[in-house]
Amino acid sequence: MAFRWTVHGDGRGLAPGEVVKPDERLSWPRMAGIGAQHVIAMFGATFVFPLVMGLDPNTAVMMSGVATILFLLITRGRVPSYLGTSASFVGGVVAVRAAFGGDTPGADRVVTGAILVAGLVLAVCGVVVHVLGVRVIHRIFPPVVTGAVVMLIGFGLAYVVADVYWPQDPWIALITMIATFVFIVLFRGFLGRIGVLLGLVFGFVLSWLADRAFGNITAYNAGTGAVDTHPRVSFQAVADAGWIGLPHFHAPSFQASAVLVVLPAVIALIAENVGHVKAVGQMTGADVDPLMGRAIVADGVGTAVATAVGGSPTTTYAENIGVMAATRVYSTAAYYIAAVIAILFGLCPKFGALVAATPGGVLGGVTVILYGMIGLLGAKIWVENRVDFADPVNMVPIGAGIILAIGPVTHQITGDFSLAGIALGTIVVLAGYHLLRAIAGRPAKEVTGGEIGLERDPAV
Repeated sequence: MAFRWTVHGDGRGLAPGEVVKPDERLSWPRMAGIGAQHVIAMFGATFVFPLVMGLDPNTAVMMSGVATILFLLITRGRVPSYLGTSASFVGGVVAVRAAFGGDTPGADRVVTGAILVAGLVLAVCGVVVHVLGVRVIHRIFPPVVTGAVVMLIGFGLAYVVADVYWPQDPWIALITMIATFVFIVLFRGFLGRIGVLLGLVFGFVLSWLADRAFGNITAYNAGTGAVDTHPRVSFQAVADAGWIGLPHFHAPSFQASAVLVVLPAVIALIAENVGHVKAVGQMTGADVDPLMGRAIVADGVGTAVATAVGGSPTTTYAENIGVMAATRVYSTAAYYIAAVIAILFGLCPKFGALVAATPGGVLGGVTVILYGMIGLLGAKIWVENRVDFADPVNMVPIGAGIILAIGPVTHQITGDFSLAGIALGTIVVLAGYHLLRAIAGRPAKEVTGGEIGLERDPAV
């Protein structure tokens, strides 16, 4: 069924209450338009997060298309989804760069090598879920743990905003942040969904105007690691880049300490995939639960393949669920079209150079919102699953793990190996919760459901 779709009705439109199922399609011109909408929906986050992680946005966009095609093939074309850049790895990547030389080619290789291993681990987890069933996730990663990991991934990045981005241009960062607030809240529909992208574009233009009006800025320069005088925006790299060409591929390298730092993101990716599959099932009325393991495997394979050539980690995108809900078209044909468009975008080096020219102050204003929103998604999981924080088994390890991540606290294991920040916090949350639950000798009180898409089960 991967490349065969039945035409829905006359191929022109939908009657009230109808939907176009994953194995159906409208006319090809209409499918091309819907595929383009999916590209627009995923575009902002798919190139913003590589930018934040210091990876090539052109490579990320191109490989997101490749990963999406792999996902559709592995799930047999029954789970419509676009695989864009995952935000869950941002914290780990920042920590890895701090330990391996910052924004350098060597650090790029270590970063992508660590994420590649995490992708393979995610794929193995998918195989386990496929064999044992989704309830294995309930037992190992109950909502209190999943919510905590998502929260510490977001809040654990606070120091990056404070130490790296904001000092590069505090006033531009502040104005960009406020403008993004307004865009997200004021606009509805599609414009509201790309509010962060609009904020980034606004800040970019504002920085260029500030250069024209006030001249160069004297502030912290992330490129040199020191305070100096420099322009906020430089288009030299854009002018030097070609219109057509391959993005910057590079091979990964592997460091055990770096792998441990990024592994906590696997927990978040499992939750995101389970939630996505559940949402697709609810919207289409199809039983796609048996494909849960395949979806997780596919995301892991997509992440591994993308990072093998220098791309970014991938995940199923909620932004594209919004497009499906609005159009009532769940055809996987639209996603194949979107994937091909993304691959063609990746073949324009000038576009990548323009994205990479985004000023640090603008990233400060945008990332303070992005990181905060990631963290609050963890709280959303707790609320929707009615996690009981009157139970010290829930409160104690969760609170400790989050503080260790936010610090970030570093714990030296040996002379040349340490655990810090998000990795250390995740270990404390996961191991501490299960240890204390075993000592307490009583079952957890919370039920499952909500954001991560698991069935409610009072017996858990």
